[in-house]
Amino acid sequence: MRVVKKQPERPVLITNAARSPGDQLRSRKIRYVSMMGLRSLCLIVGAILISVKPPLLPVWLIMCAAGMVLLPWMAVLIANDRPPKSQANPAAPQPRPQRVLEQESAEDLKARTIDVEP
Repeated sequence: MRVVKKQPERPVLITNAARSPGDQLRSRKIRYVSMMGLRSLCLIVGAILISVKPPLLPVWLIMCAAGMVLLPWMAVLIANDRPPKSQANPAAPQPRPQRVLEQESAEDLKARTIDVEP
């Protein structure tokens, strides 16, 4: 009698499957929080630069101000953006290919023509 060892069940790997909505949302949240953290860092660096007064202070302050203004806008756009639809899961139904009509003879066309007398 043979003893068959049962292997543990493993999930099947589907390489072309889309990520789950929860996983997508989690990654978008992480991106949003990291970008907003970078914005906070720009605010803190700007405050430190004002107290230290390094050379080219206006240039550094403009860069920090640009980061504080542009990062929230970019963070919201990136956080609300979903990955593009794949070919396997299109956003809209694809049009059917047009059938090519066969060439019909003149007799077939005449037989199908309906003449209406005035």
